[in-house]
Amino acid sequence: MSKPMRGGWLAGLGLCVALLAGCEAPVAPDSLSFATSGQVAEAQEAQIAEVTAALRALGPDVDPQEAARAARIAVLEPLAWAREWRVVDAPLVHNFKVVNGFRDKGVCQDWADAMEIALHAEAFRTLELHRAIANARNLSLEHATVIVTARGRPMETGVILDPWRLGQGRLWFGQVTEDPRYTWETREAVRAWHRAWKEKALAGG
Repeated sequence: MSKPMRGGWLAGLGLCVALLAGCEAPVAPDSLSFATSGQVAEAQEAQIAEVTAALRALGPDVDPQEAARAARIAVLEPLAWAREWRVVDAPLVHNFKVVNGFRDKGVCQDWADAMEIALHAEAFRTLELHRAIANARNLSLEHATVIVTARGRPMETGVILDPWRLGQGRLWFGQVTEDPRYTWETREAVRAWHRAWKEKALAGG
């Protein structure tokens, strides 16, 4: 993708902010910016423990070791991806950079793809991965994420693992039914809806 003319950069940024608003969430000030490495590691371990507990609570058959492995990947790996993809800005600003060729990766789907690949490689027996999409049926930009459930349970019972919305690879996690920002559908349901919409359009309906 070619880079835009520099003279239109600010105007393009404003337009991009408006277009990408559906996939944006405010970025809180980074309280770890001035923390020591030990404090950062402590905070990360605390979040890993929180995510582990949320995954273990998905059901009595969830293996505690699998929950702990999934949590560690979900918290730490996105921080490595942020460094690799040079994500140093708020989500909307980085999205603009990707759309206009200043960065190669870092929109919400990139995070979801990487999270799914990393977790899938663990071959969990008691946890199941779901790809989910929000805003597929309205004018806001689609948002993608990974949701983890106990094996055989529906997506709606799961925990969202979203390293995009807080920015710079910091993990947001929570129950699907308690997400304050997005209403999630399975990727399969969205694809089926798109196919039906295209068929109806082609038939002149």
